[in-house]
Amino acid sequence: MLHVLLHMARHEGAMTSEKIAAMLGTNPVVVRRTMAGLRDAGYVRSEKGHGGGWIIAADLETVSLLDVHRAVGGPRIFAIGNEHSYPDCAVEKVVNEALEDALTEAEALLVDRLGAVKLAELARSFDARCAAERDGASLG
Repeated sequence: MLHVLLHMARHEGAMTSEKIAAMLGTNPVVVRRTMAGLRDAGYVRSEKGHGGGWIIAADLETVSLLDVHRAVGGPRIFAIGNEHSYPDCAVEKVVNEALEDALTEAEALLVDRLGAVKLAELARSFDARCAAERDGASLG
């Protein structure tokens, strides 16, 4: 969805679910379900009718990568971890104890970093990269 939001930020007008789905190689229904989380968080809005679609509704300076992660339903940062909170197996207990502290520390660092990066920063980096590539192409 970060990819989509950055394209939307530089796109004039609304983007349809069909156009976004084609860009992502997925189904428009999947796009609508995912965008609903972003809409509920106030980051995008949808417009109905001819010329309608999805539009950025928030100031990108205020939206972080963590905000987007949370809006699209990402409750966990890592997909690895304890499968059973209270295992019967002694080996699993030892492994869980070893992983728990490391994962907790890594998640805290990642959450801090994701919270610090705003979508506007990514948009500026994108603009700079496009300008550099355009300038490089005009020189060659």
